[in-house]
Order: sequence, then C-alpha cells, then structure tokens
Amino acid sequence: MTEPQSVGIVTPATARFDDALRLRSGERLDGYELIYETYGELNAARSNAVLVCHALSGSHHVAGRHVGEEADSGWWNNLVGPGKPLDTRKFFVIGVNNLGGCNGSTGPRSPNPATGRPWGADFPFVTVEDWVDAQARLADRLGIDRFAAVVGGSLGGMQALSWALQYPQRVRHAAVIASAPKLSAQNIAFNEVARQAILTDPGFHDGHFYEHGTVPERGLRLARMVGHITYLSDDAMGEKFGRSLRHGKAVYSYDVEFEIESYLRHQGDKFAQQFDANAYLLATKALDYYDPAFAHGGDLTAALAAARAAFLVVAFTTDWRFAPARSREIVYALAHNGRDVSYAEIDCAAGHDSFLLDDPQYHAVLTAWFDRIEA
Repeated sequence: MTEPQSVGIVTPATARFDDALRLRSGERLDGYELIYETYGELNAARSNAVLVCHALSGSHHVAGRHVGEEADSGWWNNLVGPGKPLDTRKFFVIGVNNLGGCNGSTGPRSPNPATGRPWGADFPFVTVEDWVDAQARLADRLGIDRFAAVVGGSLGGMQALSWALQYPQRVRHAAVIASAPKLSAQNIAFNEVARQAILTDPGFHDGHFYEHGTVPERGLRLARMVGHITYLSDDAMGEKFGRSLRHGKAVYSYDVEFEIESYLRHQGDKFAQQFDANAYLLATKALDYYDPAFAHGGDLTAALAAARAAFLVVAFTTDWRFAPARSREIVYALAHNGRDVSYAEIDCAAGHDSFLLDDPQYHAVLTAWFDRIEA
C-alpha cells in the first residue's frame, strides 16, 4: 500500500466571467472572478473530476502548500493527495473560493464597478444556490460536463446536496458530510449572535470599514469564539482543556485564567487577522437561507426527488451543531425517492470539527466510497 503523500506546491488560478450572474436575491453580478486550485490530472474522458466545496471559513486551498510555505496548509490536506482517501493519482480535484468570500474570488473587498471603491456592505447577498451556479460555469470553462463526485462538509455539504438538485445530470455521486437540509432555529440564533458581534463593532462602519482604515477585530473575534464553542463537543473541550488554570490557582481577574479561555481568544485573534467581516456576514446568511424543502411546502422528500446522484451521507455522534438526526432526514428523503444512498455515523469525540480530522473510521469510509466511484 502506497504511503500517503502531499500534493506539494500548488498555484491558484483565476477565472474571469463577464456574463451576468443572476442571484436568488433578485440582484445580479455583471462580472466576477473565481479563484480555484486543481490537484491531479483530468483524464481523457473528462470523467474523473471531483469538486470539493468548502465550509464557512474555508477556501479554494484544499490541499498542499503555496510557494514560500514550509508546511502543507490546505484545510482538507489529510483527505486529498496521493494515497489519501481522495487520491489525486486517480481523480482530478477542484477547490473553488465561493463568491462573496475573502480569498480571491469577487467579494466585498473587490472594487464595485459603479463606484470604484470596495463593495463592502453593498455586495449583494449570495446563496448556496448562487455559489453552485457560479461553480457550474467554472466547470463549463474547464470542459467538465459531469462530475464523478461533488463533496463537502458542513456548509460545503449543503452545496454538494444543492448540486445534485440544481444540476442532477451533472453529478454522478455526492457526499454530504456533517451537514443538514436546513438550519435549526438554534443554529440561526448562533449565527445571529455572531453577526451582531460584528455589526455592533464601532470599527465596522456599516460595512464600509475599508474606507475608514479600520477592521472590526473585536466583532470578528467574538463571532469566531462563539463559532468555535459550537464546533467542539463538551467531551472534546473537557479532554483537551478541562478546568485547567494557567496559574495553577484562581487569581480573580478578567484576564485569561482557564486554558479554554486562552484557546478561544487565540482562535478569535487569528481569525480576526485573516477573515473579512462582510464575507463572514454573507456566509452565515447563506447558511440561514438554505432550505430546499421551502419551495415544496417543507416536504424534503419532494424537494430531493430531482436528485439522480448516488449519495454518501456522513454524520458524527458528538456533532450537536449538525446532529446525526439531521443527516438521517436527508437519508430518509433520498431512500423514499428510491435513490442510491449510503449512510455512515462515525463515533468521534471531536464534535462538528470531526469532518476535518484524520479519524481512521471516517477516512476508511471515504476511501471505500471513492474506490467504488473509481471502479
């Protein structure tokens, strides 16, 4: 058996589209750019392409490293590469930065053609369905009529599901991992708390902070801290941090005392330096809006009747943000439409973030699934 290897150094590419993209909000983008990366080689039949859709804070940089980096920095590097579950010796893998993001594709930081200044808060709302439409245009540009698979975790899983509904003839297989057919009221509530942290930051300036030379770091920091609490399970937090005190005893202050406080502040600070506040707002609203059953009176079985792909649905036992019961709703609806669907519920203690980790059972499931696709 070949030892897993890195895809090595990768170089992002940019695709420019000048045809207007009509958005679900009723607005349109008259022109836009998508930044993407590819790994592996497209075969002569153009039948081995796999699209990887990223989650809220992800990007096109799925695997490998960029020039100047000493270590691999791709967000799903443990999954994608030679000898890994998504083997780039067999598949041509594509990662795309979604519209409205802050990693190179057209978004709030980009110039608004009408003003010449950054879009800021004027950037139109984008939905999961809009992202899929933009990705389909990129697939056209790359000469890919049909994907061997579309794969994603969390918000990326919603995109994989939406691909199978919007373009059923263009998807042979879809993997929906640690995801849900729509957000619960509790999940929308968490997103709203995160948004309010940003919107009420004095440095936000109604979304036009670029022109003021400020960054709403405090709001972004709080938003990420709230998010991280929901991404981890109670057991994972307890095992990693417990009630450990940095000074070995209480010092009675509001500074960092517990190790979990230190972790959350570190994650918040790092995120505030890397991510764009407007992009975060747009992505959380895209999460909130996604609900394919809405147009069918809430009937998910009716909504998924359009799908033709063979599905893999994966959930994690300790994921309380996207609980296994939500994945089973998807499985139930697909099964009642007579679709080919496999379901794996992985016993992993890490919570929602499990889909990003190198869990042996999880990776064994994905390896077997991709082997089946190749065969």
